[in-house]
Amino acid sequence: MLALVWGAVRTRRAQVLTVLILTALAAAVAAAGPWFAIAGGARAAAADVDAAAAADRSLSIRKIIETGGDPAGTVDQFAANARGLLPLPATDPVSGLVLPLITVHGGQTPSMAIAYREDMCDHLRLDGPCPAAPGEAAISVNTAQQLGLGRGDRLGLRRQPDAAPLTLRVVATYSLDDPAGAYWSNPLFVASGGLDPAFTTIGTFTDEELGDPTISYDVQVPDRLIRGDDGYDLAGVLRKADYDLGRQGLRLVNTTGSLLRTIARDREAIREGVLVAVIQVLVLAWFAIGLAGQYTGRDRRGDAALLKLRGSSRGAMLRLAWGQHLVPLVLGALAGLPLGYLLARLLAGPVGRPQQQQTALTLSVAATVAVLVGGLAVLALIEAVALRRPVSDLLREVTGGRGDWRSGLADLLLLAVAVSAIYQARAGAAGTGLALAAPALVALAVALLLARLLGRVADRGGGAAVRTGHLRLGLTAVQVSRQPGGDRVFALVVVAVAVFATAVGGYAGEHTARVQRSGAELGAARVLTVQAPNRTALLAAVRAADPAGDQAMAVTVDRTSEPPVLAVDSGRLAAVAHWRPEYGPIGALPATVAPAPLPRITGGRLAVRVSRQGAAPVQLNLVLQHEGTGAPVPVRFGPVGAGERTLEAPVAGCAAAPGCRILRWELTGPSAVSVRGLDQLDPPGVILDPARLADVARWRSGTAGAALDLAAAGGTLTLSADATAGRGERGTTAYAVDTDLPLPVVLAGAAPPSWQFGEPALLSLGSEPAPVRVVRTVTALPVVGRSGVLADLDATRRVIGDATPAGEFQVWLAPGAPPGIVGALTRAGLTIAADETIGDWAAHLAGQAPAVVTRFSLVAGVVVLLLAAAALGVAGAVDRRSRLEQLRALRVQGLPGRVAVLTAYAGIAALVLSGLVAGLAAAALARPLVRITLPAFTDGWDVLPAPGALGLASLALAGLVALLVLGLTGWLAVLPLTHRLRREAGIRGRAGHGKASSRRPTHHGKAGSRGPARHREAGR
Repeated sequence: MLALVWGAVRTRRAQVLTVLILTALAAAVAAAGPWFAIAGGARAAAADVDAAAAADRSLSIRKIIETGGDPAGTVDQFAANARGLLPLPATDPVSGLVLPLITVHGGQTPSMAIAYREDMCDHLRLDGPCPAAPGEAAISVNTAQQLGLGRGDRLGLRRQPDAAPLTLRVVATYSLDDPAGAYWSNPLFVASGGLDPAFTTIGTFTDEELGDPTISYDVQVPDRLIRGDDGYDLAGVLRKADYDLGRQGLRLVNTTGSLLRTIARDREAIREGVLVAVIQVLVLAWFAIGLAGQYTGRDRRGDAALLKLRGSSRGAMLRLAWGQHLVPLVLGALAGLPLGYLLARLLAGPVGRPQQQQTALTLSVAATVAVLVGGLAVLALIEAVALRRPVSDLLREVTGGRGDWRSGLADLLLLAVAVSAIYQARAGAAGTGLALAAPALVALAVALLLARLLGRVADRGGGAAVRTGHLRLGLTAVQVSRQPGGDRVFALVVVAVAVFATAVGGYAGEHTARVQRSGAELGAARVLTVQAPNRTALLAAVRAADPAGDQAMAVTVDRTSEPPVLAVDSGRLAAVAHWRPEYGPIGALPATVAPAPLPRITGGRLAVRVSRQGAAPVQLNLVLQHEGTGAPVPVRFGPVGAGERTLEAPVAGCAAAPGCRILRWELTGPSAVSVRGLDQLDPPGVILDPARLADVARWRSGTAGAALDLAAAGGTLTLSADATAGRGERGTTAYAVDTDLPLPVVLAGAAPPSWQFGEPALLSLGSEPAPVRVVRTVTALPVVGRSGVLADLDATRRVIGDATPAGEFQVWLAPGAPPGIVGALTRAGLTIAADETIGDWAAHLAGQAPAVVTRFSLVAGVVVLLLAAAALGVAGAVDRRSRLEQLRALRVQGLPGRVAVLTAYAGIAALVLSGLVAGLAAAALARPLVRITLPAFTDGWDVLPAPGALGLASLALAGLVALLVLGLTGWLAVLPLTHRLRREAGIRGRAGHGKASSRRPTHHGKAGSRGPARHREAGR
C-alpha cells in the first residue's frame, strides 16, 4: 500500500503541491497565532507601562503620626513596618514627612507645606547649600519670587493665621531635577493649590509645632511586576497588602489600578482578535483544500474505479486515497510550523520568558495539528462520497450538474448562520459569538446568493448569446455555467476579497486613528516639554527664540484644574497648532480688548502721593512684575500717615529691559487710602496720572473673600478695606486691568457644576479665581480632550500674575520648524525636559491592542487571498485538457482561432472579475449592515470620532491588490491552454492580435451543426 501511495504522489506532483501549499499557508497563520498573541500582549503591556506616568506606577503608605520628639526614629520604624507589610521586591523606597502650613504675605495666607524627604538634595537643583541643620530650609525659585525672599532671609510658617510663626532660615532656592520622575510622584511633596513646599532637615520636625506630620513610605512598582512577567499577580498581592495595612491603621495609596486594567484589556483584545483571524483562515483553508481535492479527484476516481473492478475493499480504497492526501498535508503542516514562528517574530517580536515560550509552542503545535486534522477530514469526506458512486459514474469524463438538494440545504443553513451573525452584531453583541465573524459571513451570504444567480443568468444568457451569434459572450457564459464547482470557487473568491478588503480598511483606519489621536493629544507636529520659572518667562523666551511667530508657540497645560486649562499664545495658534474641525474655528478666541497699557517701570525708585482717611494704621505696598522674567517685585511704601503726603520706596529688579508692569496694590489694615499719583524718580517719569487713576476700567478688586472697595473719581483711586482685612482674610488687593475681563475662553464639553451656581471662574491662573466668559462651545480641544477650556496665555498671566504657576509648560513647534529652534529656546533660558512628535506618539500607540490586532488581521487577510488564488489556479488548470478538447471540437466546426483563445481567457477572467466586484461590494455592504467599526483604544480614549473602518481609498487599494493577485493567478492557470490554441490556430502575439492561419478546418459548418458525438458534447 505504501508503494502505491508513493507512486501516486510522484505521478500527481501538481496536485500534491497544491494541497501542500494550501496547508502550509493555513498552518503558518495558525502556528503564528499563539506566538503573536503572547508576544503582542507582552509588547502592549510594555508600551502601556512605558507610557504611564511615574505617579501611575507607584505605591504610597501613609499615616498621620505623632513623632514624640523623635522624627528620625519614627521614620525608621515606620519604614521597617511598611516594608514588612508590602511583599514587593526592593525598589529603592523613599520615606518622608510633610505638614501643611500657611504663610502670611502681603495680607494673604497662601498654603505652604514644610517637608522632609530622604535624599532630597540629590533630586533638587539647588542654588545654595543643602539644608543641614534644624531650622534651615530650601524654598523653590518661584516661591522665593512670590514672597520676595532670598538666601539668608527668614520664612515664617503658621498653622493658623493668628498662630505664632515657625521661623525658618532660607539657605537655598531650588527647582525640581525631574518633576515627572518617580521620586516626585507623591503629590504630598509638590505644590497643590498653594506655594511649593519648603524642604528642611528631619531635625526641624523635633519642634513641638511639627509633632504630628503625615509620614509616607513610597515605592515604585517594578515594571516587570506591572506587566505580569512570570505570571505575577500584582493586583492580588496589593489587595492582600491593603487589607493587612488597614488592620495596622495604615493607608495604602495604590495608583496602579488603571494601568493594570488597561494591560488586561489589551491582552484580552489581542487574544480575541488573533483567535477570530485564525479561525477565519482555518475555515477558508479547509474549504480551499476541499475544493482542490474535488478538482484534482478526476484521476483518483479512475483509480477507485479500477480498484472496484478488481474487487478491492472499501477500506483499502480509502487508505489509498487518504494516503495520497496525508503526505502533502503533513509536509505542509511541518513547513507551516516554523514559518508561523518566524512570521510572529517578525510582526510582534520574540517571546521572552521560558514559560511563555512553552505555552506558545504547545498552542502553536495544537493549531497546526488542527489544520492537518481538519484538512484530512475534509478530503476524507470528499473521497468517501466519491467512493459511494458506481463504477460507471467514476469513469465518466463529464461530471453531473451543479449540485443536488443537499448543496441547496447547505447553502440555506449558511445563510441562516449569516443572518444570525448580522442580528447579533446589530443587537449590540459585536464582541461575542457569531458577531465576531459577521463581516465574513455577510460576504459568504452575498457569495452564495450571487453564485446561484449568476449560474442561472449564465445558463439562460449563454444559450441566447450563441443563438444570436455572439460567440465570445455565449461560450464564456456556457463555460462559467457548466464548470464543475465554479460556484464554490466564486464563493471562495468573494469571501477572500471581502475579508482582505476589510483587513486593509481596518489596518488603514487604525493607523489613521493613531495619527489623529497623536495630533489631538500633543496639539502640534512637535511638542517640547520645558521648564521655566513662570508663564511670563515662558512667553518671553519663546518670543525671543521665534520673533516671527510662525515656528514656535508657548503653551501651558493644567490637567488638574476643573475644568482643565489649555493656555496658548493665540496670535501664533493658526501657524503652529495641529487644528481639527472638532475644535471649532481656529480664531474663536477674540482679540484682547483692554485699556492702553500703563507705562512700564524701568527705574530704581518710586514716589506715591497718598492720603489716609481714618485713624487706623495702614500700610501700602505695590507689587510689580518683570515682563521678561515674570519675577514679582514688591515695593513697600510703608505706613501711611494721616493726611496727604508723598511716600518713596526703592525698586529692585526692574532696570533690565523690558521693565516691570503694575500688578496690584496691597493694603494692610482696616482703613481707606486715596492714591493721587505715582511717579518714577530715577529716571523721572509719570506712571499714574489723575486720568489713569480715575479710570475705573483700569482697576478691579480681588475675586475671593471680602473684596476691597474701590472708588475712582476726581483724579484719585481710593482703596477701602473693611474691618476683617489684615487678619488673614482676602479683600486687601486691587489689581491693575490690562486685559479683557471676564477672560474669554473656548469651552469643550459641559460647563462644570460650579459654574451653574456662580460666576464662571478658573482657579488655576493665580492666587485668586479668574472670572471667565465662554465665547464658544466645541466638542473637543487639543490636549485636554472633551472637557476643558482654551484661553490666551498672555491674558491669563495678566489677570492675576504668576503667583501660582500650575500645570505643565510646553513649546509647540510648527511642521517644518528648523532644527536650530531648540537651541534658540535653550539659549533663551528654557530647559528641555521632553521632545515628542506625532510620529513618535503614533509609534508608541502601535503597541496597543487595536494596532496589534489589525496588523495580524491584515496578514491573515493576505493569506486568505492567497488561498483563494491557489484554489482559482487549481480550478483554471485542472480542466485544461478537457477544455482544450472542447475548443478543438469547436474549431473543427468553424470557431475562429481568435475567438477560441479569447474564450479560454474569458472564462477565468469572468470568474475573477465577478468575484472581485462581488467581494468588494460585500465588504462595503457589511460595514453598515453589521456596524463594522475600528477597535476602540484600550485605555478608553475616545475624544475624536473614529475614522471609517473601510474608506474608499482602502477599498480601491484592496481591489487593486486582489485584482493583481487573482488576475495573475488566473492568467498563469490558462496560459498553457492559450499557448496550445495559438499554435494550433497559427496566431502570433497576444490573444486577439495577428492574423489567423489560412488553413481551414476539416469540417465545414456552424458551431451548432451535427458532428461526432464527442463534439456535440463539447459544444454543449
